[in-house]
Amino acid sequence: MKKPEPSLPSVEDLTPEAARAEHVRLAAEIAGHDIAYHQQDAPVISDAEYDALRRRFEAIEGAFPELAGTLETSKRIGAAPSEKFAKVQHVVPMLSLGNIFDIGEVEEFVARVRRFLGLGPDAPLAFTAEPKIDGLSCALRYVKGEFVQAATRGDGFEGEDVTINVRTIKEIPHRLKGAVPVVLEVRGEIYMKRDEFAALNERQAAEGEKVFANPRNAAAGSLRQLDSTITAKRPLHFFAYTWGEVSALPADTQKGMIEAFAEYGLPTNPLTVLCRNAEELAAHFRKIGESRASLPYDIDGVVYKVNDLALQGRLGFVSRSPRWATAHKFPAEQAMTVLRDIEIQVGRTGALTPVAKLEPVNVGGVVVSNATLHNEDEIIRKDIRIGDTVIVQRAGDVIPQVVSVVEGKRPEGSKKYEFPRVCPACGSAAVREIDEKGDADAVRRCTGGLICPAQAVERLKHFASRNAMDIEGLGDKQIEFFYEKGLVRTPADIFTLQARDEEPGNLQRLRNYEGYGETSVRNLFASIQSRREMALNRFIFALGIRRIGETNARRLARHFGSFEALRYTARAASQGSEEARAEIDNIDGVGDIVAQSVIEFFGEAHNESVLDELLKYVTPQAMEAVKQDSPVAGKTVVFTGALERMTRDEAKAMAERLGAKVSGSVSKKTDLVVAGPGAGSKLANAEKFGVEVISEDEWFVRVGG
Repeated sequence: MKKPEPSLPSVEDLTPEAARAEHVRLAAEIAGHDIAYHQQDAPVISDAEYDALRRRFEAIEGAFPELAGTLETSKRIGAAPSEKFAKVQHVVPMLSLGNIFDIGEVEEFVARVRRFLGLGPDAPLAFTAEPKIDGLSCALRYVKGEFVQAATRGDGFEGEDVTINVRTIKEIPHRLKGAVPVVLEVRGEIYMKRDEFAALNERQAAEGEKVFANPRNAAAGSLRQLDSTITAKRPLHFFAYTWGEVSALPADTQKGMIEAFAEYGLPTNPLTVLCRNAEELAAHFRKIGESRASLPYDIDGVVYKVNDLALQGRLGFVSRSPRWATAHKFPAEQAMTVLRDIEIQVGRTGALTPVAKLEPVNVGGVVVSNATLHNEDEIIRKDIRIGDTVIVQRAGDVIPQVVSVVEGKRPEGSKKYEFPRVCPACGSAAVREIDEKGDADAVRRCTGGLICPAQAVERLKHFASRNAMDIEGLGDKQIEFFYEKGLVRTPADIFTLQARDEEPGNLQRLRNYEGYGETSVRNLFASIQSRREMALNRFIFALGIRRIGETNARRLARHFGSFEALRYTARAASQGSEEARAEIDNIDGVGDIVAQSVIEFFGEAHNESVLDELLKYVTPQAMEAVKQDSPVAGKTVVFTGALERMTRDEAKAMAERLGAKVSGSVSKKTDLVVAGPGAGSKLANAEKFGVEVISEDEWFVRVGG
């Protein structure tokens, strides 16, 4: 196991309580970075730093199996698709890859594959090795050879429909050549070459438009344009390297599939090679690394895949990644610069986040001036001081991390940095919460709550944001302006803004402010009016409940069906009802800590009053089940034991598509238990409560699969 950062205790030394707390903290941090990277095309940490968070998270789940799969981060792929685009359901999920970082891990990967397949050291086993393009994943769907649809990865299950934009990419054929499968979904990476990226930025700067941080962000931003004529002007390229739904596979090997793609007229990477063992994989990795700078496009590693497709099928998947593939990442790039200041930012949950303000420096081709400092403990551990010369590193993203201090260059008389004990926004005490075991939270938080303008403003920004209420024309700058002017202080104020604006004699009408003309004001009010009815899951997410991201909001919405049912149950739980608490706990993927956040939110009197006011103007709409007429629609289903025809994740996804609610435990409210070999306590509980139990084969018969 790779050693953790020195500031963290070894995973093996964690107590179960400490492991659970860190597991939740890491999940929340990773979820935020997933949204920044996949959905907003604006990452705030480096690839290497993200990978380290993921490895730590997975190491904790490996050492504490009871935590595995209890949080959405365990299974999440990417982030939910943007509401700007129509949605595309992936017939076959678009999974992500696991990562390795050391040459020694190549041998471990090959050995794991052999062990799983029961192959001896001398049995033939081939792998493909291909450059890992630093771009945007995209799926192209062809029917009878005709290009019909393109979609981004999104959250792995649902992506954005970018068909019109992809049609403008010259390398992507509108019709394939030769005898092709009736249905063929080709997947690959959309990217931008370095020289074309530089030329684009020059044009953008000359026209006073936004310049991009790196080719990956430029490619992602260019593809995800609402105006396809903009995409058409951008120099985008595509490499095909895998597939989703296929009516008939044209080959039985990974290499054969890539060769078939090329015959169909799709662009493929000529640097993809076949390797027979770990030594050849490592040698190719070194070769690609040496030529990396001379390639016309950015890569951040090499991907290894088992070549035989039948073996891929046997290996299957674990969590969010295939067992038969992995990405071997290059080391992060580093540079030296001076730390000019440490700025404390206050988030919507009151978290005080330190950000290093740097003397601008070029790191791997990108000029950066900000770096993450994580938290108070990280600053103390590294003894980071204002004025220090520091080593920063990045791996293709915007904001790097401070790796270390060059102590020999430290100015005379420098003082240790004192992390603020009061909130810089409101002056309230900033504390580190202590759990029931006496352990301090890694994050210091403002206790000001609703009186803290930073939290209030950030909560309002979140409420109106694209993935929450999605109020067009009410972006971050507008929220800050309205808050400063006293026009909007609570979510309900947004919906009374028009009535107050149109009151006779009002001297604060929006039209009186610079930048607000008749048309913009009319459009803003129309957008607000259109959000008076909102899907329940989006409304729950918009409330900004701690630890409730989009996936958990969707789970709560599907389980309770209405906001009043959720509110009633959570309030009952806050008043001591064990049955109500158990109902929230038993929602698959929620768990104790997330449930506690929900219960605490609805148990706070000031939150209740804010909700009462908001619900005068907004009506949450129940989520529609994916299927209303399936035999299991509306039923609560539990899967237990070893499933043989599908993975546990596939089973859960299938049940949810059929309109069922999937629970992680059996209770009196469970309708059906699907039990495979080795079913234990859940099967016993099903018998105890008189719940119907069927086999996996019987499940497929019942749902018509």
